[in-house]
Amino acid sequence: MIIAIESASTDPSVALAEGDGTPIAADGWSGGHGQGRELLPRLLALLAGAGRSLGDVTAVAIGTGPGSFTGLRVGMSLAKGLAVGLAVPIVGIPSLVAWLDADARAHAALARAGAHDAFVLLRGADEPTIVAEDALPAGARRDPVAAPRELAEAFGLVGARPPKHAASAVARRAAAQLAVAQAGDDLRTLEPRYLRLPRGLESLPAETIRWL
Repeated sequence: MIIAIESASTDPSVALAEGDGTPIAADGWSGGHGQGRELLPRLLALLAGAGRSLGDVTAVAIGTGPGSFTGLRVGMSLAKGLAVGLAVPIVGIPSLVAWLDADARAHAALARAGAHDAFVLLRGADEPTIVAEDALPAGARRDPVAAPRELAEAFGLVGARPPKHAASAVARRAAAQLAVAQAGDDLRTLEPRYLRLPRGLESLPAETIRWL
């Protein structure tokens, strides 16, 4: 069984899936900027409700961003802790790709990239770009897009839907990746895809800090 966590926004989600990606259970919510504290309790409740336990877990999947710095750090820490404690593979999946997988109608996925910027991944594009609020494509404001509720309200995205079901998409992509490379990703080097420096930093330190 795969545990999946998607915490790149203020609309996080967790999910359980069979090893082939078949959904078992999922939970998504709007939690504001303190949503990270709910990840583990909701995950444990999901396991209990599905009649499963941590002993059934064969892999952990985590959305890697870009998006909320705090949400990504909390989710990655939880995912790595579970992978180490359960001695199972970990797989990182780009968050915005999973958001589009979870919403077939959305033509783009948008995540917060600062007070007046957004990460934008158009369907079919290889990588997200950073776009200023006043330079967003016209369609992003009126057509269906995947975006957190708080971002949609701040930027006036009337056709936006929150990515509350993205963890299930993270699990499906992880299952496909594990079918090819059963070892998953390198636990030591897997880290969030921030795509921009934290507020107040103009350059990275000479020695980049790695997880674990």
